[in-house]
Amino acid sequence: MGMVTIIVVAVGLAMDAFAISIVSGSTYEQLKVKHAFRMALFFGGFQAFMPLVGSLAGLGLRAHIAGYDHWVAFALLSAVGGKMIYESFKIKSNRRGVDMSSILLLLVLSVATSIDALAVGFTLSLVGVSIALAVTIIGVVTFVLSYLGVFIGKRYGHFFEGKIEAFGGFVLFALGVKILLQHTLF
Repeated sequence: MGMVTIIVVAVGLAMDAFAISIVSGSTYEQLKVKHAFRMALFFGGFQAFMPLVGSLAGLGLRAHIAGYDHWVAFALLSAVGGKMIYESFKIKSNRRGVDMSSILLLLVLSVATSIDALAVGFTLSLVGVSIALAVTIIGVVTFVLSYLGVFIGKRYGHFFEGKIEAFGGFVLFALGVKILLQHTLF
């Protein structure tokens, strides 16, 4: 898996956080840079940490599933991508008055949006990717997109959120197909 593929995975994983950042940005009456930075830090940090945990779990199982690891990678990425596409149709508006900069709320949202990254980290360990490089890229991409998402949300509201998450799901599904085809046909 090359650098471009890792970046594509990072963008796909960041779409949940990006969509929530857009929704969150639309709820602020007076948006401050510290709000966007805090949200981006939480989302980027958790999106980097969870694949690391998933990768460590995958390394322990790698020798046992080496013969069919491409099927496991395909199944996990397809499941995560399908879930994201499905959930993109269920996004609901956030009511004003909810404090989107609350540490507790950011913690819950960060964990919720990074669960998918746990499965992707497991998959990355199966295909032999440098996990340090991958989690760094995933964290930075998520940080940047989340930071920008808050300001996009403040300006454009809820117009993009469902489309963004569906795109992320499609990207992860397509990567699962790519891994499967590479291992079975080439």
